[in-house]
Amino acid sequence: MEELNNRSVLTGREREIFTLLIADHTTKEIAAKLGISEKTVRNHISNTIQKLGVSGRAQAMIELLRLGELSLD
Repeated sequence: MEELNNRSVLTGREREIFTLLIADHTTKEIAAKLGISEKTVRNHISNTIQKLGVSGRAQAMIELLRLGELSLD
């Protein structure tokens, strides 16, 4: 996990989506705000969950906060 410090786990789009999730936006709201489909939002979330090896959105958000990938600002 050391190498995660030098390189982001998230793509730019994944970061946008999880930043909005942390701010309590729904999948529908995120899709509208970013001009993409709800399915695409869900795909990005699923890809991130898989990358992190966690079992859901909440665990992904906790792990991303723990890794310093996201903040609660």
